[in-house]
Amino acid sequence: MMEHACYLSAHQTLSRPPTHYESLLADALCAAFGSGVEDLAGLVRHLAEHGPSAPFAEGWTESNLRQELDRLAAI
Repeated sequence: MMEHACYLSAHQTLSRPPTHYESLLADALCAAFGSGVEDLAGLVRHLAEHGPSAPFAEGWTESNLRQELDRLAAI
């Protein structure tokens, strides 16, 4: 019986390496989930406190976080 190495590529669907911003955002979201955050409002609070800075003049909001996650999912 042949054994197959199992692995998980964190960027399975990304056709290029993540940008610095994308990596920072991913790390911040992972940290938020790891600290027990389970909702969009909590994610927004976490990002406002720990970064990265929002690419929007008004800072992170539930609406623009949703929009940004949708945009990143389409890459």
